[in-house]
Amino acid sequence: MAKNLKQKAASGMIWTALQKYSTMFIQFISGIILARLLTPYDYGCIGMLMIFMVLAEAFIDGGFGSALIQKKRPTQEDYSTIFWWNLGMAVLMYAILYVSAPAIARFYDIPLLCDVLRVQGLVLFIYAFNIIQRNQLRKKLNFRVLSIVTITTSITSLLITILMAYHGYGVWALVAQHLLTAFIPALVFWFYIRWRPIWTFSWQSFRELFSFGFYMFLTHLLNQFGQQLQGLLIGKMYNPAIMGYYSKAQGTEKLASTSISQVLTQVTYPLYAEVQDDKEKLGNMIKRLTMTLAYITFPLMFLLLLCAKPIFLFLYSERWLPSVPYFQVLCIAGLAYCLQSVNLQSIAAIGKSKMMFVWTVIKRTIGIGFVVGGLALFGINGLLIGMVLNTWFSYFVNISLVSKHVGYKWWKQLMDIVPIMVSAVVAAAVSYETAELCHFSIYLDGLVKLFIYIIAYAGWSLLFKPEAFIYTKSIVTPMFSKIKKKFSRR
Repeated sequence: MAKNLKQKAASGMIWTALQKYSTMFIQFISGIILARLLTPYDYGCIGMLMIFMVLAEAFIDGGFGSALIQKKRPTQEDYSTIFWWNLGMAVLMYAILYVSAPAIARFYDIPLLCDVLRVQGLVLFIYAFNIIQRNQLRKKLNFRVLSIVTITTSITSLLITILMAYHGYGVWALVAQHLLTAFIPALVFWFYIRWRPIWTFSWQSFRELFSFGFYMFLTHLLNQFGQQLQGLLIGKMYNPAIMGYYSKAQGTEKLASTSISQVLTQVTYPLYAEVQDDKEKLGNMIKRLTMTLAYITFPLMFLLLLCAKPIFLFLYSERWLPSVPYFQVLCIAGLAYCLQSVNLQSIAAIGKSKMMFVWTVIKRTIGIGFVVGGLALFGINGLLIGMVLNTWFSYFVNISLVSKHVGYKWWKQLMDIVPIMVSAVVAAAVSYETAELCHFSIYLDGLVKLFIYIIAYAGWSLLFKPEAFIYTKSIVTPMFSKIKKKFSRR
């Protein structure tokens, strides 16, 4: 059983990694091309509406997706009940968005947003239609199908979006991208997966899943509101172009800070649920994943911070250089953000959803204080600093919860990541000071910093062989060996 679970996990991580990095590469190419075809105003319009879309999607799922994964043996009645709930909530949420669209457009003083929101809101029906199928694949650790469909969808939607942007559709090209990204997987999953809902709605199933899922829903809702609040404030206080610069900075930073953590956490939540009764095993799993994520992500974030200007100039053109300061501050937040899910999902997996919600209220209340207070005192720069404080505060709360309910003590987790942080900072300082002494051109400066940083960080790893390096090697090496075997058989 344990061996089979480990094999499924390894396979799941391979396919999830393939999906994530293929999608990331496609988004990377998409960002380069679309940044030259669209304007910060176009991105700003979509960014202003994001808070309303993510909150509506949170209401549709209602935390029941997590509840179905957490439940060891969900029945057909369970799945069907949640399917009809999802569709009903989609109708309700779209109706609210449709009626509210004129008021939202007046709030931002941009009439175009009314039509954009009403069309983009159609994605809610598509989202509700295939939540169950996605969760069934995740529960079975069948990430192969998820990966293939996601990659195919990304390529198809990118080509159509580029074509529309080239022909001058502006913000509507981005709306089409969102709709296609939801529609294509929904269509494929409906015909690929043989599951079909039955005409029943069981209040018993609903109440059972609701007892866990309700608090997951409230937690997710508060988290989404907290994450999107800054977009709402920037959109209201500043013009759409500023919002566009911020959206581009945030989107680029998220590609780095979440790319690796999402690969692991898509697989780890079902695994956490499987070992939820063995706290020692769960604690060891969290430790290994935390150190692996920190070992890979910390140096990546510092590299991006150091090389932000040449990266934005090369990828997006001089038009997007005002995004650079926002991006650099967000990279500091990304150091903590990459570790959030590893800790938080373990609490969900052991069924402590109510306790998670209570602490989420505390975290988000204080976090909103950081963000709003920063904006009031120092403008948009203060808002960004507030985001950094909010992210790190949330991380410390999360590891305290893991310490109490799983047994992986908070001070041990900090001691596990401190050497990684110190080595990443030292490598950054060495590369920065060396490049500054030489006064290179902007692109050569970025390349020199990259080269020196890699040498310094790799040298520390090979010389001292820290525990994080060993853990990372133990996870990555089998994955590459498995990939190599698959290709050699062909």
